[in-house]
Amino acid sequence: MNTNAIPLFVDEVLAGDELILRFNDPLTDSRTPDIIVRSSYGTIYTTSTHKNAEHGGFAYSDTNVGLIVSTPSLPSRTVKSPVATSQVAPTILRVLGIDPQNLKSVRVEKTKVLPGLGIDGAEQ
Repeated sequence: MNTNAIPLFVDEVLAGDELILRFNDPLTDSRTPDIIVRSSYGTIYTTSTHKNAEHGGFAYSDTNVGLIVSTPSLPSRTVKSPVATSQVAPTILRVLGIDPQNLKSVRVEKTKVLPGLGIDGAEQ
C-alpha cells in the first residue's frame, strides 16, 4: 500500500489496467481520466468551515442508491435490478412517446430504458 495513503485518507487508486477494467481506456476515450483517487469513506477534502455536503464518489453508499419512478400509468411495484442513471433520460422520452434513439448517446452506448416498467421497448 502507498505509505501516504493513510495520512491522505486515500482508500484506492485506479490507474492503468485496473482503471480500464472498470471504465474505458483513457488513451482512446477523452472522457475517462488517467487516474482516479477514491478517498476513504466520509472524507471531504476542503479547508472550508461551511461545507456540509459533497457530490458523491465511488463508495457503495454513493453508487448504490434507490430510484423511484412515479406516474399514474404505472402499477405500484418494487423492481430490484441494477440500473444506471444514463437510463433515466431514455425512459422519460419513451414515456413521453419520443423515440430514445433520437439521442446520440443512446445509440452509441446502446442504453436501454429502465427495466420492469412495462413500457414499450423496455426489458421485462
